[in-house]
Amino acid sequence: MQHYLITILILLPILGSVALAAHAFAPYRRETHYRWIALLVSVATFAVSLLLLGGGGTSAGQFNFVHDVNWIGAIGARYHVGVDGISLWLVLLTTLLVPISILSSWGAVEKRPLAFYASLLFLEGAMIGVFVSLDLLVFYLFFEASLVPMFFLIGVWGGERRVYAAVKFFIYTAVGSLLMLVGIIALYFLYAAQAGGGQGTFDYVLLLDAMRSGALRLSPRPEQFLLFLAFGLAFAIKVPLFPFHTWLPDAHTEAPTAGSVILAGVLLKMGTYGFMRFNLPLFPDAAREFAPYLIVLAVIGIIYGALVAMVQPDMKRLVAYSSVSHMGFVMLGIFSFTEQGMQGALYQMLNHGVSTGALFLLVGMIYERRHTRQISDFGGVSKPMPWFATAFVFASLSSIGLPLLNGFVGEFLILLGTWTSTLGSARWMNPRVVTMFAATGVIWAAVYMLWMLQRVLFGRLRSRANARLSDLSWREIGLLLPLVALMIYMGVYPRPFLSRSSESVQQVRARVLPESGGEVTAEIKK
Repeated sequence: MQHYLITILILLPILGSVALAAHAFAPYRRETHYRWIALLVSVATFAVSLLLLGGGGTSAGQFNFVHDVNWIGAIGARYHVGVDGISLWLVLLTTLLVPISILSSWGAVEKRPLAFYASLLFLEGAMIGVFVSLDLLVFYLFFEASLVPMFFLIGVWGGERRVYAAVKFFIYTAVGSLLMLVGIIALYFLYAAQAGGGQGTFDYVLLLDAMRSGALRLSPRPEQFLLFLAFGLAFAIKVPLFPFHTWLPDAHTEAPTAGSVILAGVLLKMGTYGFMRFNLPLFPDAAREFAPYLIVLAVIGIIYGALVAMVQPDMKRLVAYSSVSHMGFVMLGIFSFTEQGMQGALYQMLNHGVSTGALFLLVGMIYERRHTRQISDFGGVSKPMPWFATAFVFASLSSIGLPLLNGFVGEFLILLGTWTSTLGSARWMNPRVVTMFAATGVIWAAVYMLWMLQRVLFGRLRSRANARLSDLSWREIGLLLPLVALMIYMGVYPRPFLSRSSESVQQVRARVLPESGGEVTAEIKK
């Protein structure tokens, strides 16, 4: 059963989307059935994903729940999936956010509900596939498959400029992905020429084993340099790293609430996960060479995203630009090449999914009532909506990084790791100066978040429409409670999360910095 657990996780939501399509031909179908089917399938997927916590290998830096079978033998492609301490929590974050997103859309989707919920379920299966793939070709197929349902979620159920935002999102991410495909094919032929006796492979574990044994040697220039660029551009666009971020505010602003939650909570993490899973272990020399430049871009993104968020008149666009800033912290932690920084980066991926996901949910809730997101249209909302105001303040403080909430732990570890970093191959960059510049992002976050709260929730009621707003329903409170609980738990007791990922992060770090100690293994626990 263990061998098939991850495959079941991938197939369950995909088959659920097929079941929804089949239900369209049922004689006694109702539109309300679609959302119930989608909710039951997503909850079942989350329940199955909890079984991954029983895998001992995830705490030992090994891949666990491995399913490895021959797929296309003629080209050496395999269906190879598994989880370790890096991918475990991202899979669980995905399976948690999808049912919450479905609940958030309960009464909001009137146009083509069947296609909407089927797209969400198909997207869930593709996202899980991205985080568990251990074959580069399978990874690429899932990576690309996730674009299609998100394109339709934005383009069909989005706002007034939805078509523009959807096309921009698709073009940006598809172009980057095509370059990654070129890199995957090049790596395949390099393996065939050096280690495979004429037969190439897309298998991530075999590639790592060949590199570790010396059977596959990639020169720092031009091979690692060009391959790092091919993979890295695809991931940098997905993060998005400055200056590849311009698609994100439009996509977030025009997407429906569920789309924004999934986009911020999961899809952006596919970029940072790709850097940590593939770019660092496969191209360690190039990673050290590129690190200082990526760190500069990350710090620019942290400050730029925060400053632009500060002047946004639209609440949703403000939260979107805050994502640019927060993901800059994640990139900074990854390329610090310190255990604290890389652990903090992985933790901040989870924090961002929880906190920013909650913020998009709350913005969506008030938009459904007031049909505007302009900050100037609000004021004094805490009077008619005290529960909404409480949740909004809580999620905002979590996003800022208030101590004892989840955001603080991730950002503190990242800044601590950067302070002690050698910053890759840079001799011209002072890590303490970098840390101090990055730390200003926390200050700016407090400015734009607290200023937004003051203008939206407090002060006098500026219109009668605001005075008539209804507070959160029991459904809305219920879908926010798991996220609020995680904000507290992850802020007070991060040890269960960090201990699970520690060995896996150390293995990646040892590939980039061999002198850091610890031999990198690709040991598989079946």
